[in-house]
Amino acid sequence: MAAAKSHEDLIAWQLARELKIGVYELIRSGPVSRDVEFCEQIRRSARSAPRLMAEGFGRYLPAEFSKYLRWANGELKETYDALRDGVDSRYFTADQILPLQRLAKRASKACTSLIAYLRTAKPPNEQRPSANLRNRKNPKNPRTRPTEPPEPIEPNEP
Repeated sequence: MAAAKSHEDLIAWQLARELKIGVYELIRSGPVSRDVEFCEQIRRSARSAPRLMAEGFGRYLPAEFSKYLRWANGELKETYDALRDGVDSRYFTADQILPLQRLAKRASKACTSLIAYLRTAKPPNEQRPSANLRNRKNPKNPRTRPTEPPEPIEPNEP
């Protein structure tokens, strides 16, 4: 498996984004569009999942990334439930939401798998400033350590 260079490389993010776009399409017209509060809530949860994954990816450390993935997973579950609520409110049919619920489940599973992987991942190597100084080579002689600058010469007093 190749390392992800961007959050856009993550399967979980790709699925969450696809879910978000599907939700946008679903609430664009019909009786649901008149329920402003419902539309805002489902739109907010659908857009939060990929955003949280992107932010977590940018946090650099596995533990931080995992925290954001858990929050994103919560948003995916909320979106899944909001879709069912839309059927209960007679805004959608079960057939209309089924593909989106499947996307939400797939994104959630991918998110959970990534969290499990990150539990085993080691943080990237970060050199301490003192270690960095010790390992630096003298540019004039690469085999020796850098030398300290010479002491200033005191002027002779008359």
